[in-house]
Amino acid sequence: MADDSWFRNSDWNEEIALAFEQKLKRARRKSQYLRIQACTLASTKPRVALELLDRYFALGDDFDHAQAHVDRATAFLALGQLDLAFQAYEAALEREQVFPNLRTGAYLDLPYLIAVNGVSERFDQAMNMLTSSESQLMFPVDHFKHHAARALILAHHDLPAARSAARLALEAAALDRSGFRYHPSIGLVSDRHVQALSKLRGLCDA
Repeated sequence: MADDSWFRNSDWNEEIALAFEQKLKRARRKSQYLRIQACTLASTKPRVALELLDRYFALGDDFDHAQAHVDRATAFLALGQLDLAFQAYEAALEREQVFPNLRTGAYLDLPYLIAVNGVSERFDQAMNMLTSSESQLMFPVDHFKHHAARALILAHHDLPAARSAARLALEAAALDRSGFRYHPSIGLVSDRHVQALSKLRGLCDA
C-alpha cells in the first residue's frame, strides 16, 4: 500500500518541509499533493498553507481549483482575515459555475460565516444563497449551518422566525448519527460550532 503520509503532515518544520520537497520533486501530479498538504495545514499553519496553495495555482492544473479556494478561505479565517475568506469562498463558487461536477461546501460555509460574524451588509447575499441551496443539504451539520445562519440573520428583524430556525438548528446539532448506513459518524456538529451554538441557545432563551 502506498504511503500517503508525506503529503498529509499535520505539523510543519524544516525537517518535514525538506522531506516533503524531496518527495514532491519525484511526484508526477505535484499540484494534487500541494493542495492536499495545504488543506491539512490550513487551520493550524495557515501561512504555510497559503504558500503551498500559491504554488498549486502557479502550476496551472485547474482540476481542484474550487477546493483550493476553500482551503485558502480556511487559512484566511485562521489568520482572522475575514474579508479575504469571503473572497476565497466566492472564488470557489465561481469556479463551481464553470465545473459544476466538482462542488465544495462553499455554498453553505459562506452564508454561515456571514451570519455568525454578523456582517450585515452581506445578509441579503447570505439569505439568497440559503434559499437557493436548501435542496442540497445532506448531513446533520449541513442542516445545522443552514438553520443557524437563517436564525442569526433573522434575529436582527424577526425574532419569532429566528427562534423557530434556531430550534431547527439545535435539533440538527443534537443528532449523533448521520443517517448514512456506512458512514454513521460523519457530518455531525462538533466543537468547531460552539460559537454559533451559544448564540442559538441565547435566541431560544430570549
